[in-house]
Amino acid sequence: MAAKLRKGDKVIVLSGRDASKTGEILSVDPKAGKAIVEGVNMAIRHTRQSQASQGGRIPKALPIDLSNLAIVDANGKASRVGFREEDGKKVRYAKTTGDVI
Repeated sequence: MAAKLRKGDKVIVLSGRDASKTGEILSVDPKAGKAIVEGVNMAIRHTRQSQASQGGRIPKALPIDLSNLAIVDANGKASRVGFREEDGKKVRYAKTTGDVI
């Protein structure tokens, strides 16, 4: 099945403690159905100092379920994603505006 949300998409969080926050998808795990979005679902990780990096409390974005994300359309609102054929190619489009993503 084709991916409705991909790396680099601008998305909005629909539910949870980060509801209505927006961000860009950094990575997607289709097998688990989760994605990492910048600035969303942040947690503090305590790391030990090493030669390469400074130790301390480092914020890290944790995966969030794809069902809790929606793509942001040209108007800045949440939209569902659809597929259609254009010039013999399958393209994604925002269902609210009809614009190709």
